[in-house]
Amino acid sequence: MQPARVLGSTNATVRHESFVGQRLVIIQPLGVNDSPDGPPLIALDAVGCRKADRVMITSDGSYAHITTKHDKTPARWTVIGIIDN
Repeated sequence: MQPARVLGSTNATVRHESFVGQRLVIIQPLGVNDSPDGPPLIALDAVGCRKADRVMITSDGSYAHITTKHDKTPARWTVIGIIDN
């Protein structure tokens, strides 16, 4: 798990079948002192986050499988919680 900041949402004209009905967000993983930790990523939004929210993300594939209800989803990152201030 890692904290991240939501930069916005994204769409795709062609989606993998496991992404139908799923919201995709662009996130910036955060490191020490909320500094960027690597490039922005695309993640499944399982919690209804908004732009500028601080969130917790996971790369656990089993959580993506549960979220999409699809065993062969190509998703790697999933937002699993919103961090309160």
